[in-house]
Amino acid sequence: MLIGLSTPVVVQTPAMASPWEGGADIEDVARIAEVADSLGFDYLTCSEHVAVPVDEAGLRGAVYWDPLATLGFLAARTSRIRLATSVLVLGYHHPLEIAKRYGTLDRVSGGRLVLGVGVGSLRAEFEMLSAPWEDRGVRADDAIRALRSSLSVSAPSYHGEFHRYQAMMVEPHAVQPRVPIWVGGRTARSLRRAVGLADGWMPFGLTPARIAEMLAAVDIPDDFDIVLAVGPLDPRARDECLNRLRALRDVGATAVTCSLSASSAEHYCDQLASLRDLVDEL
Repeated sequence: MLIGLSTPVVVQTPAMASPWEGGADIEDVARIAEVADSLGFDYLTCSEHVAVPVDEAGLRGAVYWDPLATLGFLAARTSRIRLATSVLVLGYHHPLEIAKRYGTLDRVSGGRLVLGVGVGSLRAEFEMLSAPWEDRGVRADDAIRALRSSLSVSAPSYHGEFHRYQAMMVEPHAVQPRVPIWVGGRTARSLRRAVGLADGWMPFGLTPARIAEMLAAVDIPDDFDIVLAVGPLDPRARDECLNRLRALRDVGATAVTCSLSASSAEHYCDQLASLRDLVDEL
């Protein structure tokens, strides 16, 4: 089971963020990434929101660092840990825009990109960006198909319902022959989208029982990732922490994205070391 981190500081949701994150800076984030890299954690995440309406910030938070800039910086401060968007909102981007920008990230990181994508759930943000809202699901399906055909080639060609292009060059492009694509969501449709078009599913806001029920209703392909989130974890509460991780493994998780409780960046690094020791017992 892969163990990743919901990178602190770069996304600060009220339900998950610790008070110290509000005063942290990029060097704190870099230090945490370096420690996670050295300890053998599998991936770091960063989410995307361009702008959050004031009346939504109390629930969603307002701090969302740009994932491309953030993960590009962390790529230069690490050597092996993978870099996962969790998630890019497909409706905000043309597929070739993603292929160029994140293909470049894949190249500069030595092939460490995991492209997490989602349909999006914030209507006001769609409207601000003049992005279509009502048919965003079918548009996302088309965008994933376009990305699959375009991420790892220099001369992509695609003819779909919403995206069509040919005789175009995209250099640089991803160095991985097949960039892993994980689909976020909380509906049965998001799971079907992930199974049919991608390499993994990242549900959110669902109980383990509901996730198990949804997974039982579909045929999961071999080598398909079930990426579940947990936290905030306190590794000092050893038994509780292990029980929570084992519960997700029993549901079917092949990867777990962890949030950690901590009082400072230094404490967070200590918590990482403790979590690493616990994970070895799973």
